[in-house]
Amino acid sequence: MNALAASPIRSLQDIEAMEASLPDLMAGQESTYALLSQGAKVRPNAAALSFFLRTDDHHRPYVWTHREWLTKITQAANMFRQLGVQRDDVVAFVLPNLPETHWTIWGGEAAGIVFAINPLLEPSMMLDLLKAAQPKWIVTLAPTPGADLWEKVAGIAPQVPGLKGVLSISPLRYLRHPLAPLLRLGNRLKTPRRLGTVPVLNFHQALERQDGSALGFAPPGLDDVASYFCTGGTTGMPKIAVRTHRTEVANALELAAVGASELDGPDVTVFCGLPLFHVNAQIGTGLSLWARGGHVLLGTPQGYRGDNVVKRFWELVAHHKLVSFSGVPTVYAALLQVPRKGHDLSSLRFGVCGAAPMPVEMFNRVQNELGLKVLEGYGLTEAGCVSSLTPLHAPPRIGSIGLRMPWQDMRVALIGADGEYLRDAEVDEVGTIIIKGPNLFKGYLNPAHNKGLWVTRPGLQGQPERWLNTGDLGRADGDGYFWLTGRQKELIIRGGHNIDPKMIEEPMCTHPSVAMAAAVGRPDAHAGEVPVVYVQLRPGCQAKEDELMDHARSTIAERAAHPKIIRIVDILPTTAIGKIFKPTLIQSEVQSVFMEEAAKLGVREAKGEACQDVKLGLVLRWQASGDVAALKASLDRYTFRHEQA
Repeated sequence: MNALAASPIRSLQDIEAMEASLPDLMAGQESTYALLSQGAKVRPNAAALSFFLRTDDHHRPYVWTHREWLTKITQAANMFRQLGVQRDDVVAFVLPNLPETHWTIWGGEAAGIVFAINPLLEPSMMLDLLKAAQPKWIVTLAPTPGADLWEKVAGIAPQVPGLKGVLSISPLRYLRHPLAPLLRLGNRLKTPRRLGTVPVLNFHQALERQDGSALGFAPPGLDDVASYFCTGGTTGMPKIAVRTHRTEVANALELAAVGASELDGPDVTVFCGLPLFHVNAQIGTGLSLWARGGHVLLGTPQGYRGDNVVKRFWELVAHHKLVSFSGVPTVYAALLQVPRKGHDLSSLRFGVCGAAPMPVEMFNRVQNELGLKVLEGYGLTEAGCVSSLTPLHAPPRIGSIGLRMPWQDMRVALIGADGEYLRDAEVDEVGTIIIKGPNLFKGYLNPAHNKGLWVTRPGLQGQPERWLNTGDLGRADGDGYFWLTGRQKELIIRGGHNIDPKMIEEPMCTHPSVAMAAAVGRPDAHAGEVPVVYVQLRPGCQAKEDELMDHARSTIAERAAHPKIIRIVDILPTTAIGKIFKPTLIQSEVQSVFMEEAAKLGVREAKGEACQDVKLGLVLRWQASGDVAALKASLDRYTFRHEQA
């Protein structure tokens, strides 16, 4: 494996020096499997992964050395190939965080293409995604007490075109309990051998029949497709991103190089609590660490959502000597409520915050109250995982998403109304963030989703270069640090005026009773949208809407951004990785508008439900009695789509 630099990064000049010292980043690395194989040679007998099923059992986890870990991945690859998975065939998985999830990911990528499905999705959406990807095999949980994945998959698997079979995994094999043998027996008895015409195989029985010493077929190359990922985040229906081995190997090596000075060594352990259907967990706290022979602690199938994981997190840090972890703002908000007294946290060097921007007020609280240095980063599924990161050894620049990663270029550009590149932005001039590098994905599975995705920018010699249009707004300062100023897809557009939700959310979080805030656009017949902010209070705190409204008006600088309504909620809806899920809030506002219009017109028995349709996007489906023609005419004044049931 290439000798990645271990010098700490403090500036853009350090990144440029690193690139100059190693011009060919991926020399000899032809696939994710090759990268794992080379990484395992660094410390073959050291721990690669430790896993505990329950937080109560974290002090005695199941452990695999790098040699054992690679053996399992190799067995999985040979198993999938024997089951008929060829280079362009798809293996889908609907799984929580388990060791087998990693074996499926990396073994599946060696044999074919792996498609991660969010296990929290409704079966209907899972089916739509599976029909689009057309997998040959699905890997999921066997019938398991307290989990509904088997029921979800069993109900839709027979409807997936071309599906050859289902592989079932029982997490109860990791249960340390006197009744575990009986529970495992019940688990086996409840797992049928077929779902209609689709056979069901035991994952471990099929795995153990395979050779784990070497692949029994030609390995993939850098330009072969490695994975499908759903993307779209918190703002709409998911699209399926197509990623190559080059995408994942490049970004893993970029991350490994950046973290080399802090994450090298046989005693370095990093915690993984984010879900394994997400790129952060797979690449950031997985492949990039194993590329250097690192050690990952995988905590419960539910990660941070597992029973007592957050409540006992500082105990986990102290016992396992954790060096780092990655989380989203909601994770840090929860950790602020957990006492640290009595735990030796001297091993903990930093935390990484990604997937969503951390409010400045929360950032200050984490630094001051927890004494923890937080590195904010920025990344997209379409660009591997991470594109920029705050340097650990540089003075903090609160609010910045850091410097670009080495071996990829990242700029701010002015983009025309038709999506064409106009010019690079000046220092501190706001524009659209664009990215170029070996870590970029191939495109979306549905070609229609690629519209406006790429921009052509002249290179150094004037030759045209293809850059990824991230759709995010930002600026770069004179030292090369990037700053997000908005997300185009989340902008609230009030009478043609663009409002960045952050300019509402940040001031709201400075109120002493506010834990988190989420601003969305409420449909308005005259202005198109008006801002509404949802607020989650800190535990034990109280506040009234009028008090928060006064705070908003006194702290939000732009009058157009003053919220029309403030709604206090017990808890904000979040995605499986903890990002605030704004579509739920937007749907609530659409339904609220509908009920208000119906009440004004005196329409009886009015019922409306806003939902995300796979093809149409946000749709309000409604029914009523009385003057429905007048209600329809009233709803036509809004920009959202609506249909009478």
